[in-house]
Amino acid sequence: MRNILVVEDSPLVLKILESMFRQQADLQPLFCASMAEAQVLLETSAALFFAAIVDLNLPDAENGEIVDLVLQYQLPCIVLTGSYNEQRREEMLLKGVVDYVQKENQYSYDYAFRLLHRLERNRSIKILVAEDSQATRHLIRNVLRSHLYQIHEAEDGEQALRILQEQPDFDLLITDHSMPGLSGFALTKLLRQKLQRHDLSIVGLSADSKGSLSAQFIKHGADDFLRKPFCPEELTCRVTSTLERREMLKALQRSAQIDSLTNLYNRRAFYEQAGQLLQAAERSQRPVSVAMLDLDLFKQINDNYGHASGDAALIGFAGLLQQAFGQTLIGRLGGEEFALLSPLPAPQLSAQLDQLRGQCAAVAYAPNAPSLSFSAGVYQGHGEELGTLLHQADLRLYQAKRQGRGRCCLNLEAPADASAIA
Repeated sequence: MRNILVVEDSPLVLKILESMFRQQADLQPLFCASMAEAQVLLETSAALFFAAIVDLNLPDAENGEIVDLVLQYQLPCIVLTGSYNEQRREEMLLKGVVDYVQKENQYSYDYAFRLLHRLERNRSIKILVAEDSQATRHLIRNVLRSHLYQIHEAEDGEQALRILQEQPDFDLLITDHSMPGLSGFALTKLLRQKLQRHDLSIVGLSADSKGSLSAQFIKHGADDFLRKPFCPEELTCRVTSTLERREMLKALQRSAQIDSLTNLYNRRAFYEQAGQLLQAAERSQRPVSVAMLDLDLFKQINDNYGHASGDAALIGFAGLLQQAFGQTLIGRLGGEEFALLSPLPAPQLSAQLDQLRGQCAAVAYAPNAPSLSFSAGVYQGHGEELGTLLHQADLRLYQAKRQGRGRCCLNLEAPADASAIA
């Protein structure tokens, strides 16, 4: 829960904001109608607030003094105003407010709340600014820090490249084109040889008036381009839109890899990840174990208690797997079938699965339903392909079902016949 200081004297605007805050479970507003009230709250409880939304013209602060007060306590400040003044807007943005929002329509208030949620996400975002001009770095740093980004700086392309190699968790690079040594354009081309857009977003900068420069930057891997000199508002808009595109790209990538019901890897992603792990195990001459798991009599759960209960059983079981095998590759291969790839010896993996079986009774998937149960086949291999490993584990899974379900099988005692086994 984030506490938001709201300083506003208009009854109509307060009514709108109160209504919108009721729809935000993670935001708790504290309302003040004057600068004097806000000052008392900040003097006693400033550390409790995450951000502030303030009216620029208050009865006891008609010239925007409330902004200076809020910034004094280093709170992100979103300005609401009933009138637009270009000079005042630039003045507020240079002071370091998050944004200057005119009270025009519902979209204006929606935008202010989007900013609040964006601020929360921004706290974990790392931005590297590669720029040889100290003045420009200072401007970018001050503007973006008001949005709670983590800002790091490099004086040239070589330093930026070293930082990115040492700290690969940056989300965005803002790079000038003309720098001594490695230019921003050359830096972009180098980075795109190894890093995709979902790994690192890049925004190019230049004071060059040639229109072709922006096209060259983007063709060679930049996500956007900004021409200097730029206003603070344009910088924040470009950065925000670039990061939001990156988040959408990562969300699409995740949706292609993650099973939407259980939050485990889907079949395709499991095979991809398993292939990489098997290559690493072969290089280091390490054996691996594979387990195939199947919920027992799952069709009867769907038939007798409904598909919603079946989904609840799958979700609950997947949660148990994640808790018990957090560092193990886990996938839902389809239906009620799951797979694990582990560096543990097969007997140890089988023993852990047996321990997990006792926890299945706690999965409440339907009223008066029998305890959830699963069967498993476990196989340990060395240097074998994934298909072979899964097939061997699958044979042992069917043997576990033939022997009465609710157990793990490590060794094949007879040729497994999969026919007529549910």
